[in-house]
Amino acid sequence: MAVGFAFFALYVAATALSLPGAAVMTLAAGALFGLLAGTVIVSFAASIGATLAFLASRYLLRDAIQNRFGDRLKAINDGMARDGAFYLFTLRLVPLFPFFLINLLMGLTKIRIRSYYWVSQVGMLAGTLAYVNAGTQLAQLQSLSGIVSPGLLISFALLGVFPMLSKWFLKLLQRRRVYAKWQRPNR
Repeated sequence: MAVGFAFFALYVAATALSLPGAAVMTLAAGALFGLLAGTVIVSFAASIGATLAFLASRYLLRDAIQNRFGDRLKAINDGMARDGAFYLFTLRLVPLFPFFLINLLMGLTKIRIRSYYWVSQVGMLAGTLAYVNAGTQLAQLQSLSGIVSPGLLISFALLGVFPMLSKWFLKLLQRRRVYAKWQRPNR
């Protein structure tokens, strides 16, 4: 129990300070705590740490940047006000940009803190699950020949396929969102 709390605190601190190594720590959580406990620990620690980095960015940098570049950032601010949660969800689900960069840049926008937290929590959950699962498989290695075990190969295949599945899922959501305004024809 104490090891879990210590790991949680270390993960929150590393994420809040934007230190590298979150992927390795997530794999370690799977190896140390198993799939369920590792996922819960990492999911909440990552979301809390990301929110702390977001808040630091918001309260230390936002006013200066908005004052200096406010006219150029108007379109971004308007877009974030309109579609901010979905945009953040997309960034969290499809890991195109490093999360520490997303944390800092989102702090410069006008997205609400509560929205930022829960969207980050939900958006990072699937990726967290995939990495923690890979960590559980790594912990089960007995020898070098275990590297080609089906469980480990499937875990790493999920890590590779996950961004593509996320993009497909997001396109499906976006399409439903765009066409929700119109009634579907009978034929």
